[in-house]
Formats: sequence, C-alpha cells, structure tokens
Amino acid sequence: MKFCCSFSFVNPDDYLELAPLAEAHGWSTIALSDHVVNPDVIEARYPYNEDGSRMWDHRAPWPDVWVATGMMAAVTKQLEFIQSVYVLPMRDPFTVAKALGTCARMSKHRVGLGLGLGWMRDEFEILGNPFAQRGARADEMVEVMQKLWTGEVVEHHGRFYDFPPLSMSPGVEGPIPIVVGGISRPALERVARIGDGWAPAYLTVDEIREGLDWIRERQKHHGREGHPLEVYCAPTDAFDLDGYRRAEDAGVTQILTTPWLFYGGAPQGVAHGATREALREGITRFAEDVISRMR
Repeated sequence: MKFCCSFSFVNPDDYLELAPLAEAHGWSTIALSDHVVNPDVIEARYPYNEDGSRMWDHRAPWPDVWVATGMMAAVTKQLEFIQSVYVLPMRDPFTVAKALGTCARMSKHRVGLGLGLGWMRDEFEILGNPFAQRGARADEMVEVMQKLWTGEVVEHHGRFYDFPPLSMSPGVEGPIPIVVGGISRPALERVARIGDGWAPAYLTVDEIREGLDWIRERQKHHGREGHPLEVYCAPTDAFDLDGYRRAEDAGVTQILTTPWLFYGGAPQGVAHGATREALREGITRFAEDVISRMR
C-alpha cells in the first residue's frame, strides 16, 4: 500500500516546502485538483453536495497543475504526481500534450494524467469549449496525445480532431499513465478500455472491490486482460490501519488522503485551507502513525 497526499486547497506558496517533506516521510504521491476559473455564480450543481453547492469560495487556490508539478518535481527525486482530477475536455489536446509531456520528461517520468470529465458547464463555456460530448472528446484527446508524445511525424483524422502529418518535439521516453476518475458505468468502461488506473470518489471498500471486478471483466472485452491498474481512492469506511488493509485487499494501491484533517489541521474550514504548521504536522504525524506501520 502506498499513500497519496492531496494538496487540494493548500496554499501553493507552501508546495515547495511540503513536497520534499512528504517525500522524506514516505509518501509516494502528491495529488493536485483542477479548475481554471471559479465563477461567482453558477448554474451547474456540484454533484457531491446534496444541495448542489460548492465546498469552496473565491479564496480557494487552484494553481496550474503542470507548473506546480514541475516546480515540485524539481525539488524532489522520487515523489510522483497525479491529479484528482484534471478536467481534460475543457482544453485542447495539443496544449495538454505539450505541457504534460514536458513535465513528464523533465521529471524523469514521475507524472501521470488523472483524467476527469468535469461537472461545471459554466467553466467550459467561459473557456470556449463545449460541455456536450465531453466524454467522447476526452477519449479522442488521449488518442491524439499518445500519438504526439511519440515525437514522430504523426497524423490524425477523427471525429473531433483532424490534422495532417506533424510532430511535437521532444517526445517522451517513458509511459504517461492514464488514471481515470469517476464512478459511473461510462467511467468504469473508460478505465477498462484505456486506463492504467482508476480514481473513484466516495465509495466504500466493498463498492471499490465490486467496481474493480467489473472493470477487470470488461478489460477482457477490450483485449486488456490482466493490464495492471493503480487505484487511488479515499474509501468512505476506511480511516485506520485495519481499514487501509481491507482496502489493500480489495485492490486499492494508493490511499488518497488529506492528513492534516485527522489532527484538526483546518480550523478555518476546508475552503480556506490550513496553516503551514498544521500542514507540516499532518504530513509527518500521519507518516509516523500510519505509513511506517503499514510497511
């Protein structure tokens, strides 16, 4: 079992101190979240609150994930980086392929793509990208990016993207894992079809086990039987060593967590973040209380 520390709502001014600290204390991965803008008033409903309201306001930080990842990779040696999640279809595949490919290459391939489809139609419209058909578009974006990452002359003639022979240099020299977020049947099907990992949210250990069983069955259909999956999640019923061991038995490979919340480290509320001292204490105490004992 490995442990992934979520930096959601953390002040990015603290990243370059916290990332080496996490690496030194046995954390495997840092996860970043993604929004480009935060409209003051939205029509979309946030899917993880019953009343549809967001858990943050305009003060919540959402730094660019590739810039932040590149900076943290430069001050660490082994720590890996993922997103939970990056809203891929809100962008174009060329810009993402360039930024992510550069980040992966210069970090010695310690970066994956945590692919999400997004829920805030308002943000898509502000950025000038369609919200409809975002699933199909994201699938084709992955196909396009994987061609571009070869660094060779490639062409593509698809439903959403069409371009003549061209190259994007330099290419990447190792794999960029595709980790798919979501718990819907289309999301699970996407994991089975193109995923190297799965990042479900708000599931119990048993629900995660059931989802993985379904995904593995569908992998056979896509000629990917036995393809390994990295599973990042925060089970809703696993909060201690026994719970994490149950999760590991179910197929979870990385526990995604916000460790300072275990120690009262966000007194101002999640949307406003925690103090630097609380962040440091959460990272180190959780490593002592859990990570070292799991090993």
